[in-house]
Amino acid sequence: MKKIMILAAVSATFASAAHAQSSVTLYGLIDAGLTYVSNEANRNSQVSSDGVTSGHAMVGLTGGNVQASRWGLRGVEDLGGGMKAIFTLESGFNVANGKQSVANTLFNRQAFVGVSSNQFGTVTFGRQYDSVVDYLGPVSAAGTWGGTYFAHRGDNDNLNNTFSINNSVKYQSANYGGFSFSGLYGFSNQAGGFANNRAYSVGAGYQNGGLQVGAAYLQLQGLDADNNNGAVQGLPASTVAALPGIQNQRTWGVGGSYTFGPAVVGGVFTQSRLQDRIGNASVRYNNYELSARYNLTPALGLGAAYTYTQALRATPGTTSTNTGAGHWNQFGLQADFSLSKRTDVYVEGVLQTGAQNQTGVNVTQVNGTDAPSASKNQYVLTSGIRHRF
Repeated sequence: MKKIMILAAVSATFASAAHAQSSVTLYGLIDAGLTYVSNEANRNSQVSSDGVTSGHAMVGLTGGNVQASRWGLRGVEDLGGGMKAIFTLESGFNVANGKQSVANTLFNRQAFVGVSSNQFGTVTFGRQYDSVVDYLGPVSAAGTWGGTYFAHRGDNDNLNNTFSINNSVKYQSANYGGFSFSGLYGFSNQAGGFANNRAYSVGAGYQNGGLQVGAAYLQLQGLDADNNNGAVQGLPASTVAALPGIQNQRTWGVGGSYTFGPAVVGGVFTQSRLQDRIGNASVRYNNYELSARYNLTPALGLGAAYTYTQALRATPGTTSTNTGAGHWNQFGLQADFSLSKRTDVYVEGVLQTGAQNQTGVNVTQVNGTDAPSASKNQYVLTSGIRHRF
């Protein structure tokens, strides 16, 4: 009897140890506040040679002003020998009305499973973010403290992680003395259409002390936004280019930031080329960003960012960009105060001022607003609360 009790105790000990090596974590973030938008076109507005007409100011309660609200499950199981099985399921939603951020898609932000090793890196399968999000987002204002309204024109480079890649296989290397790299491939899953609606991305970065630098490339093929709004990949139709049907997008960029004491400064350059399926017309967006943030106290931080975006439209059938250019200057300021480790309140303002080309297509619109401006200027003022759990 004594031996049986000892065996039972040993078995219980091992079972508890095995259970301790596996975990599932519920996490999330809720962001909501009051927002004023200076000028938004109404539903009956038309695009003319002078831009968008019939605009009005908007005052309302909005969600995701700094970061998109989300909830998720994250799990890990120790497989032994330094190997772990991992998964993430993450759903975005609008706290103002309770709707999913992507209709009819529960885990619209991330949904993947894979294997991780401290020595060899991580391989995951599912709906995931690309290397631009992973390596350029962390050195930009939009991808860190600034958030939604600080994103570059229409988030054309995805630094604010507007979309994820479906059907993707992703490799993330281990950290080798501060250096890391990643690669992603998103399949079309179409019989006879391997190259349709696919995506691939690569990136690399280096971090040492306060220095962080990164570079990344993303290519999306077969979006065909007019006909199927991204088809299998579910990629969004472009909000920044007035082209009949975007077929391909190529985005690349480099950037870096440096932290010293309570301050961090950063700079990013990205280029997004959106190619039309008709006549090889294209629009190329060049984004230049400078940003800085300073913690006056451990609880109070102040941030500022400036972005210059230039749009060059190529002549159909050529690579010439002599058909005119649109450009925008965007200025953003933010004050953030931490009430606790998980809750903070913020006040921020973003102004975007632009110039249309002669076709009138390059209208001004701060990212995250519902409609473009009826003039060449639009500004957003917002104040809210953010809670993490």
